Amino acid sequence: MNNLSNARHMDVARLAKRLDNIEPFYVVQVITRAIELEAQGKSIINLAVGEPDFPTPQPIVDAAVAALKSDRMRYSPSLGSDALRQALSNWYQSRYAVDVPAERIAVTSGASGALLLTMGMVISEGDEVLMPDPSYPCNRHFVSSMGGSARLIPVGAETDYQLTSLLVEQNWTERTVGVMVASPSNPTGTLMDHDELQKIVEFVRGRGGVVIVDEIYHGLTYDGQVRTALDISDDVFVINSFSKYFAMTGWRLGWTVMPEGYVEHFEKLAQNLYISNSDVAQRAALSAFDLETIEEAEKNRSRYKEQRDFLLPALRDLGFKIPVEPSGAFYIYADCTNFTNDSYSFSHDVLEKAGVAIAPGLDFGDHRANEHVRFSYPKPIPVLQEGIRRLKEFTSK
Repeated sequence: MNNLSNARHMDVARLAKRLDNIEPFYVVQVITRAIELEAQGKSIINLAVGEPDFPTPQPIVDAAVAALKSDRMRYSPSLGSDALRQALSNWYQSRYAVDVPAERIAVTSGASGALLLTMGMVISEGDEVLMPDPSYPCNRHFVSSMGGSARLIPVGAETDYQLTSLLVEQNWTERTVGVMVASPSNPTGTLMDHDELQKIVEFVRGRGGVVIVDEIYHGLTYDGQVRTALDISDDVFVINSFSKYFAMTGWRLGWTVMPEGYVEHFEKLAQNLYISNSDVAQRAALSAFDLETIEEAEKNRSRYKEQRDFLLPALRDLGFKIPVEPSGAFYIYADCTNFTNDSYSFSHDVLEKAGVAIAPGLDFGDHRANEHVRFSYPKPIPVLQEGIRRLKEFTSK
């Protein structure tokens, strides 16, 4: 039993074999312990949770309240309400100048629901999906849940912690059916080079595979507007969410844009696995695209940039090595080898002794995971300053 979990071993009659390949989400254990310490009256600076620090924009909340007052909530179509699918289609046109028909968009129960259904369509027993290492842990577990396996390809600063077409070609096997990438990435905050992504799409298409692009942190980029993978090809799957840019984590609403031929199969899975998405969340999300909401989201993005610009040099000054500047999301993936070669124990000690919660690299793969930690910076700068003060005191002992 690890030292961040107080779970008890209990006998069970039967467990599915797929659970053998699904690891605990260690950052959740960190966050749970941080909550326990706060309940005991201890001050905790939480730089572990990957969640916006800003509230959901008021127009979205107002739309939800109005919907609840005006009508009872009902089942919606399994692919999402027609109104929200059309609003998302309009968003791609206005934001990216890309024509995405509403019929190719499916609203889902968070981006996690989008990924689970997508993997359910394209993964058969024994199939393999290529992913970068490090990457978001649940992605590989979505694959294993469907009977496949994620092949993690080590990446580093030399490729901005992203896959390249050469790496994909070198690691493609007869079992490989697809590639999944994220731009911006969790945990590194880096973006994929658009031309490199296009090469990957062309290679995978030539092998009869699929490309899945996680764009969950689109909108949260700090060095110019980025392009969506959908302006490369209609053949890619793009996953996105209302959680990050629109600060709607608890509303549990995301979406998938998919090639046209997959829509009926996606719908069939959605109908059987969860019937439909939250009606009130969908009605609220229609106001996510209001001018007032976008103005608030853009102000929040400016604040995130300020927070990144404070924390990045401060961590480097403490001795954390960060060779690539994160240009999106709200994470910093830091080499902690100046302090430890066991980032898991380091995260535990920092939480218990310094009152700062950070995520161990163990969550994000195998490649040098014990040498890295992830910082999440959606916190007011005075809170970040206090976190740095505590880290400095801890690391100088």
